[in-house]
Amino acid sequence: MMPAMPRNPRDEWLSSDDATLLALCEIDTYRASGPGGQKRNKTSSAVRLRHGPSGLIVIAEESRSQHENKAKALRRLRMAIALQLRAPIADDWQPPDWTSGYVGEGSAGRMSDRNPLYPQFAAMLLDLLAHREGQASKAAAILGVTTAQFTKLLATDGKLLAEANAIRRRSNLSPLK
Repeated sequence: MMPAMPRNPRDEWLSSDDATLLALCEIDTYRASGPGGQKRNKTSSAVRLRHGPSGLIVIAEESRSQHENKAKALRRLRMAIALQLRAPIADDWQPPDWTSGYVGEGSAGRMSDRNPLYPQFAAMLLDLLAHREGQASKAAAILGVTTAQFTKLLATDGKLLAEANAIRRRSNLSPLK
């Protein structure tokens, strides 16, 4: 099932297709330095994306293929948007239908970071945590899971956990582990 209609620009960016998101970016290609042989020094395969609306910048230069690096940079941009930009949560907020396979009864209790919906999922978890001023128990209650389940969802990804702890730090709360 597809995600619900986006409610703000951040969600539109996360749910848009690659071409639409890329259209919002300045794209720089350059020659990456480091190991990789002669081909690496002769082709401009590294990619830097500058997302104009958010100001976020990501790079990908691991591959000798510009096409592969562009795809990696787009995935990184989606995660950067999810990790850095918060959206308000309405008082009558309900989890989107597509989350039922990942949280709640009968779910796997996690989502792979390779899932195309993962950036939206990560953003939702952080939005809930920010909405409840870093209190994992209150954020978990909104999502309909236990505090331990909510914390486990955050802890599956180091960058996600780091941002969750930054939210908690701003509220003078101890970090999650």
